[in-house]
Amino acid sequence: MENQISTFHTNQKQRNKQINMKVYKFKTNINCSGCVAGVTPFLNRVENIRWEVDTNNPDKILTIETDTASEDEIMRVVKKAGFDIEEVKNS
Repeated sequence: MENQISTFHTNQKQRNKQINMKVYKFKTNINCSGCVAGVTPFLNRVENIRWEVDTNNPDKILTIETDTASEDEIMRVVKKAGFDIEEVKNS
């Protein structure tokens, strides 16, 4: 699953990079601040991503914005951190 995103930046180089960003969404079992703290060092090692976990969502959705990382890479990293992860499929 890949979705293009678009946001406004003042720097043309950043704008060009942002246009190529992909957004991936995953269901996880990252459900509290302790879990977020546990996965943070793993996700922060992945280059060129921005991420957040919606712990209020029943599916604990992990959202990744990236221009280089693949879904498979993200899934391997989260599993290595000890959490469950699965792709969110478009309906």
